[in-house]
Amino acid sequence: MSGTEESRLPLKGIVVADFSRVLAGPLATMTLADLGARVIKVERPGTGDDTRAWSPPVSATGATYFESANRNKESVCWDLRDPEHVEQARRLIRRADVLVENFKPGGMAALGLGYREMSAENPGLVYASISGFGDAGGAHLPGYDFVVQAAGGLMSITGTPEMPMKVGVALVDVITAKDATIAILAALTLRRSTGRGSHVKLNLLSSLQGALANQGQAWLGAGQLPTRIGNDHPSIVPYQLLQCADGHLAVAIGNDGQFRRFVEVLEVPDLADDERFVTNPQRVVHREELRTELENALAHGHAAHWRDLILAAGLPVSLVAGIDEGIELAESLGLDPVVEVTDPDGAVVGKQLRHPALWDPPLEHPRLAPPPLGRDTEAVTRWLAEDA
Repeated sequence: MSGTEESRLPLKGIVVADFSRVLAGPLATMTLADLGARVIKVERPGTGDDTRAWSPPVSATGATYFESANRNKESVCWDLRDPEHVEQARRLIRRADVLVENFKPGGMAALGLGYREMSAENPGLVYASISGFGDAGGAHLPGYDFVVQAAGGLMSITGTPEMPMKVGVALVDVITAKDATIAILAALTLRRSTGRGSHVKLNLLSSLQGALANQGQAWLGAGQLPTRIGNDHPSIVPYQLLQCADGHLAVAIGNDGQFRRFVEVLEVPDLADDERFVTNPQRVVHREELRTELENALAHGHAAHWRDLILAAGLPVSLVAGIDEGIELAESLGLDPVVEVTDPDGAVVGKQLRHPALWDPPLEHPRLAPPPLGRDTEAVTRWLAEDA
């Protein structure tokens, strides 16, 4: 990395004390690390972050779950039941610009490392606490993504009418991580004018509900409780999976003009003038009748054939791809979705999905592989001793 590129790292010089584990907190701190912050991850001796043991699958360097949220970090092992190690943690927090933790509410304070105690020693500290259900009435509730998807309403709108389903990734953790990152960056910006840090509190339930978007507003604004309708859209038709001769096609037709072009491609143009389908609200009412008509037309060809014709008409459509095919698509579009990560000596040890943002001029992100447990304990201890 050249000096010019290094100087452009937005968070260069920011120190993050990462007391989080599993996904929401570690993903937020990895984002800060990708942007140039120095992230020091505090882990339990012997076991470390829970996700180090969440396997298979396992890569050449460890559990892929852990790897997905912990690149560009340093790892120290401190037993926070040991007063000497708690003192080391306190020294780190005094040096830090940001602290991220997802202990049970009150857990850090019980160690003497809560926001009130540490902000008195480090007034500029941005302290981010992540919980499942907040630190008031829900403080006693354990918060895991799957449980929050169920409790917060996401599973009530995901799946078929017969079976509620979770999303295929821990989406609530991911959304909470992004909310936490936004709040931390905003607090760092506020600190520039006030000179003081902030305590920002995130919880999985609130992040889920903030992401319900039109589905949440359907209830609040119209008193309409959304239900599970599989891959259909509650307010747009056809915006769904449709069966072809050999598989499914994902079709997203957003307006009446697009619908007319779509049925022309399918060689059933009369559907655009059918009183049941002529406008989107009418198509929503008659969605099942329209599905039958469209699938009857699509049954005469393979999904890939129809995809090519529909794309040629400038309409949104896709086959249902695997993750491997999705990455291949991004690569073919020049989006560079994958980065190689290295060990501290610069040897490439694996690949990971990169941070999604593209920068102009380009930003040369750090690309250090997730650390072995406790790799940096001695180095960080020496650094803190210098400060003392």
